[in-house]
Amino acid sequence: MTTTSTITPAGRATGGRPAGRPGWLLTIVLAGLFMALLDVFIVNVAAPTIQSDLHASGGELQLVIAGYTISYAVLLITGARLGGRYGPGRLLLGGLALFTLASLACGLAVGTGQLIAFRFLQGAGASMMLPQVLSLIQRTFTGTARARALTLYSAVIATGAAAGQIAGGALIDADLFGWGWRPIFLVNVPIGAALLFFGLRVVPLDRPARTERARSLDLPGLTLLTAAVMLFTIPLVLGQEEDWPLWCWLSLAASAVLVALFVTYELRLARRGGAPLISPRVLGSPGMPLAAVRIFLVMATNSGVMFALSLHLQGAEAGAALGYGPLHAGLIFIPTAVTFGAVSLMWRGIPGRWHGLLVPGGFAVSALAILVMGLALRDGDDVGPVALVAFGVNGAANALAYSPTLTRSLASVRPEDAADASGVTAMMTQLGMLVGIATFGTLYLNRTESTLSSADGLWVTTLVLGVTAAAGVAAGALNRAKTR
Repeated sequence: MTTTSTITPAGRATGGRPAGRPGWLLTIVLAGLFMALLDVFIVNVAAPTIQSDLHASGGELQLVIAGYTISYAVLLITGARLGGRYGPGRLLLGGLALFTLASLACGLAVGTGQLIAFRFLQGAGASMMLPQVLSLIQRTFTGTARARALTLYSAVIATGAAAGQIAGGALIDADLFGWGWRPIFLVNVPIGAALLFFGLRVVPLDRPARTERARSLDLPGLTLLTAAVMLFTIPLVLGQEEDWPLWCWLSLAASAVLVALFVTYELRLARRGGAPLISPRVLGSPGMPLAAVRIFLVMATNSGVMFALSLHLQGAEAGAALGYGPLHAGLIFIPTAVTFGAVSLMWRGIPGRWHGLLVPGGFAVSALAILVMGLALRDGDDVGPVALVAFGVNGAANALAYSPTLTRSLASVRPEDAADASGVTAMMTQLGMLVGIATFGTLYLNRTESTLSSADGLWVTTLVLGVTAAAGVAAGALNRAKTR
């Protein structure tokens, strides 16, 4: 198979060298992406140790875990626009430097307040990095090479969540140098430093074209969208811990109002010939709205399954929670990570006549696998062969639903719109993860508390997760009906 790629011309700056090594560039940006995704989940298994060591309250612990994701999700669109304005390479390396320094600060934190603040800073660094990955792929590769790079991107997205659970469990169990939870953050420092060292040699540092730099930052749009996402994410993160007080519901309602104001303002700005935060060409690209919905649904169900299972596997309370240790629980997710990554890499080898069925088929198989998973664990039994097979099948199904969706949605986007498209897909990915953890985690906890049975809580949660996965099939059917 012939691989074609568009390499950045030699006149562009890459730390003083011509950008003639797209393979090294892809390795570095995907390694940075993997590290950023790892930190969404790696803290989950360390939560009890952090709470004990820093004497954190429940609300403080929630902010330690979710503060990263909140700032990550809120600032993604901003990071995408800044990348389009100042250059994706500059923003990627700047975000990587901020992420690495914040990781060091997290590992050295001596109090809960410091750790929360540094976690927010870590998320800000990640939000600068992540949108630039897709932008650099879009700008550097074309044709088959771009599709292959996007396939690798999907595999990294897919395996980051499970790898976070596994790595977190391994580091906590190892208790390196007697440092307890701190290595889960400090491990990022040498990796980040190495990526910066090599990144300065291969990542293009050129500025975008004059027309792209001339686009305003659309500060009113940024403010409206940032406020809307913040008001949406904070109650989702803290609602369960605070027993859903009135301010949570008011915040969600205010978020909906701000979304409506944002859409109205952006449409008026576009009609006046201005530069809206998200290019209308991106939102009007074939399949982009449906792709955004499907990306959200895949990530919501995937993160919801992993979060609820993690609670069921590690919980030691009465009611059939299994009480596994952090490493044991993390290793349970290996089948999901392996099959998700493998199918993400190989789906393009399936004959083209079947490609139209991959995404709806992936959602349908995922729904069935989740239900089998719930049935296998319904009676509080240990994880056996049936459950492990269901985990693996669900990972493969999620890959079929996610990878072709991402590749097709970006195939028709112009290179100059890569930053906007990256921001949209990255934000839907992160919001899907956040909503999945918050909503399905809340459902699991509430059901477990009311029935005093972790297994029952998991069963009800898997039922709802199965219905959510099936919604991915329904979304495609509704879209086809509208376009006829």
